[in-house]
Amino acid sequence: MDIAFLKSAFREDHYPPADKPEVAFAGRSNVGKSSLINVLVSRKKIARTSSTPGRTQAINFFCVANRFYVVDLPGYGFARVPLKIKRSWGKMVETYLRGRPNLKAVVVILDIRRDLTPEDRNLLEWLNHFGIRALVVLTKADKVSRQQATSRARLLRDQLASVSTDEPTVFSAKSREGRKEIWGKILQAIQIEDFQGHRL
Repeated sequence: MDIAFLKSAFREDHYPPADKPEVAFAGRSNVGKSSLINVLVSRKKIARTSSTPGRTQAINFFCVANRFYVVDLPGYGFARVPLKIKRSWGKMVETYLRGRPNLKAVVVILDIRRDLTPEDRNLLEWLNHFGIRALVVLTKADKVSRQQATSRARLLRDQLASVSTDEPTVFSAKSREGRKEIWGKILQAIQIEDFQGHRL
């Protein structure tokens, strides 16, 4: 897939022009966000993966097929970084989400093995408040059995009921399960239908 890294941004005046529809990816540190992006665009290292939580410290912008932007947001949660830096990340991400006019949806990524955290709930409530569409993805399905994945997806669906109307999509970076479904949601959110010429 034709995807190009555009830039890393720490401030609003660093963002690329808001001239294309945009979808952002958000989740706790070490939830598998970079792996999800890499699998979606069929590139191994377009988004950096790391065993160290909190590696992504900037807002990273990518352009897909010169049609829309994909945005990799810094992870939140248990990243081993100073509190001052965590707070600056939070402010940076809130500024982005609140003011980006071309943002069509945020892919909210949850680890299928973990229950919904207060940070996850806060993000989803915040997106609801500002009318930003949330697309929920449950990652790391290959870390549990098929039966466990079904059970955990059902449990998380119940936990999400009060903060999200989106049906969570179960995803595995290893088997690529859920990839097609996630692309379907993204293309619907950014209102692009004629993407058949690009191999998904």
